[in-house]
Amino acid sequence: MTGKKTIAIIGNPNSGKTTLFNRLTGSNQHVGNWPGVTVDRKTGHVCHDGMGIDIVDLPGIYSLSPYTQEEIIAREYVLSDELDGILNIVDAANIERNLYLTLQLISLGLPMVVALGFMDDVRAQGVEINVKELERRLGVPVVPISAKKGENIHDLLDELAHGMCAPAQQPTYLHGVGAAIRRAADLLRPLPLRECSLPFYAAKLLEGDKELWAKYGGDMPREMREQLDALAEGMHSHANSTDNEMVLADALYDYIEEVVRACFKRPKEHKLTITERIDAIVLHRVWALPIFAFFMFLMFWTTFGPFGSWLGDGMEYLIQGIISPAVQSGLAALGTAEWLVNLICDGIIGGVGSMLSFLPQIVILFFFLSVLEDTGYLARVAFIMDTLLRRIGLSGKSFVPMLMGFGCTTPAVMAARTMENDADRRMTIMLTPFMSCSAKLPVYALVAGAVFPVHQGLVVISLYVLGILMGVLAGFILKKTVFREVSSGFVLELPTYRMPSFKGTVLNMWQKAKDFITRAGTIILLMSVVIWVLQNFTPTLAVAQDAGESILGVIGTAIAPVFAPLGFGAWQESVALLTGLAAKEAVVSTMSVLYGVGGGAELTQLLGGVFTPLSGYCFLVFTLLYMPCMSAFATIKREMGGWRWAFGAAAFQTALAYLAALVIYQVGSLIL
Repeated sequence: MTGKKTIAIIGNPNSGKTTLFNRLTGSNQHVGNWPGVTVDRKTGHVCHDGMGIDIVDLPGIYSLSPYTQEEIIAREYVLSDELDGILNIVDAANIERNLYLTLQLISLGLPMVVALGFMDDVRAQGVEINVKELERRLGVPVVPISAKKGENIHDLLDELAHGMCAPAQQPTYLHGVGAAIRRAADLLRPLPLRECSLPFYAAKLLEGDKELWAKYGGDMPREMREQLDALAEGMHSHANSTDNEMVLADALYDYIEEVVRACFKRPKEHKLTITERIDAIVLHRVWALPIFAFFMFLMFWTTFGPFGSWLGDGMEYLIQGIISPAVQSGLAALGTAEWLVNLICDGIIGGVGSMLSFLPQIVILFFFLSVLEDTGYLARVAFIMDTLLRRIGLSGKSFVPMLMGFGCTTPAVMAARTMENDADRRMTIMLTPFMSCSAKLPVYALVAGAVFPVHQGLVVISLYVLGILMGVLAGFILKKTVFREVSSGFVLELPTYRMPSFKGTVLNMWQKAKDFITRAGTIILLMSVVIWVLQNFTPTLAVAQDAGESILGVIGTAIAPVFAPLGFGAWQESVALLTGLAAKEAVVSTMSVLYGVGGGAELTQLLGGVFTPLSGYCFLVFTLLYMPCMSAFATIKREMGGWRWAFGAAAFQTALAYLAALVIYQVGSLIL
């Protein structure tokens, strides 16, 4: 290896950054066809032609103005001394919007390469690009690529390894703005700023960037501040606006129009694209919601219908019918102590296996979610839901992290960083846990299968719908009490529809399955062992002759009366809900251990006698709505900035869970 450099991938949301990152580094980061998938920076490594390159995948941003958390992350990194160059990925099919960020990055003066992505989409639209002319006007190398198909990736690596150099010229701001920026850059030379980035700092200070003025304004001599103010005032004479940010943006976008006219040749006759034809149907004001409902029904019917149940039964037979008896026979043949046999077979295999039997249904669910996301349809759902969310004071942009909440609450809470308004962001974080995460799916499948064997799928669908409705109710309450600020506007890019790649879909499914299995092998395994021990010993550490005398029995008996008005007053269910705070999947493994059955069909049959249909549904409602697991709770604390917010969110959600289950059970008891 002859050298090493660090390069950051920067681009607009949904411009293909993470796909390119995976292609270059061989990583398997999650790729989604909607904005906001990457919410923090990730690092990978590639070696090309003797050069080692650390590649950093930054969150998608539209500009270097710090309005959102991801823009702050990206800008702080590019203004640091940690990187040697920039790889700007540009969606060539939406070039006008993407070039605004490109020109801002060029003003940093760092070595840079532009990758024109989605060239297959560009050719499909009949657009021709003069790459050489674009290079000349930008002053940096430009490489047309298709990250999905691997087109020109080798040429791009050549540029990254040996062809990067500082931009040959600075961006051209029209209407006299460029002259003001050059004059301001000269004024800033005495300040401790990176020499090559002075044009960037000059533009931002003239724009009135609060972050940079707070950081450097105090060190400026009075004369320098007055001269900068005069330059900013002078720009107004060339524009019809006194908003400095708008003046600079207009001057830059007018130049972008010149670049596009010179470098891009579009077909004279516009034909409707596939994306436009599909959107005419799925975004139709009448058919949009029924189409979305159909997709959701298809997803849940496949997951919990005959196909999903058949796969689940097969997994259960493998674990309980083959593995568990084989282990038990092997241990008995070795003369293993009976207590250890019980711990391994009943505690570990019974607890972990009861959850793993639902792995096929988890994989099916994530297959559908992956396909809907990769095609770009889920971004349309956010657009469709904007009207509903505005009634509770939010915008459709909140629906993006809320949709991610159907997978896992932790990354969904992190995705709320894309919200510009702080009140919107905090409110979105508090509502996201109401979306039913995949960790609750084994609990739904188990209890619904026990008390609603014929209509299991419909019951699970009703829980997902109830979670959304409770989120709406919670949002209405929060907007009238805690968050009374006006919601920010809704701007969401609707990505081009794209065919999901087989590799990408499989990798996404494998990643989710691996996460599920990892939790089973760590948290659930530990919880199963702890539950078994606490179930078999009394508070005095004597062997419990009856489960009710055990440590868990004492704890469960103490808290069971709290849940009795909800229809499930047995101490086993109370303890299961308590362990669900560590991980929601632990509810299943806990009940398997406490009831001393192997899980699957045996546990399902037993619970059919424990729960009535009404009490079973109320148990599911409480499981759906009460506070999320510790991982999500810690993330909420970090993202909302303190324990007060985290405990407040947990208490609010658990109170609504209790109230909802109480009302359903008490009203249901009167009716039934």
